[in-house]
Amino acid sequence: EEEQKRVYYSALLHDIGKIGIPDTIINKPAALTAEEYDIVKTHPDIGSQILKSITSMKEISVGARWHHEHFDGSGYPDKLKGENIPKIARIICVADAYDAMTSNRSYRNYMAQADVRKEFEENKGSQFDSQMAEVMIKIIDSDTDYLFRNIHHLPTFQNKFTSGFFMSSYFKVDFSRNFFMKFNNSF
Repeated sequence: EEEQKRVYYSALLHDIGKIGIPDTIINKPAALTAEEYDIVKTHPDIGSQILKSITSMKEISVGARWHHEHFDGSGYPDKLKGENIPKIARIICVADAYDAMTSNRSYRNYMAQADVRKEFEENKGSQFDSQMAEVMIKIIDSDTDYLFRNIHHLPTFQNKFTSGFFMSSYFKVDFSRNFFMKFNNSF
């Protein structure tokens, strides 16, 4: 119960650091330059710093700080690897990736469910914790009607809060909590 609460709040607030990223970058309708991508990669640190000030739940900053770490150590901001990445961040990483792939973005449309599944298959052990990727694949396989992406059919306004934070955060919070429960029941 307590761990589910931490997952819930961490997932809800994991991208809060995007507040510090200019709208012109967040909403850019084309590929980011290397310099723009470097700016985007600062959002985990910004978010972690913001969330550390919440003294009643200090651990929620963990999801914000490390949700872009990759299991093979190739992620950011700290290049953590494997089990050194906190479990909560590995859960959010999987939910965040699913959300990114199944959402329309300013630079591309959402991916087909089969392509999303393939990404998880191909990136388990590199981008994703293999066990968590396997749970995600089971979830995808059970979602024959592609219902998990339905939250993205809601109308959006073009700003960072609806396209990159509010719309997807609702999905990620609910999904991360449910993923956590399924993950714990799978092992």
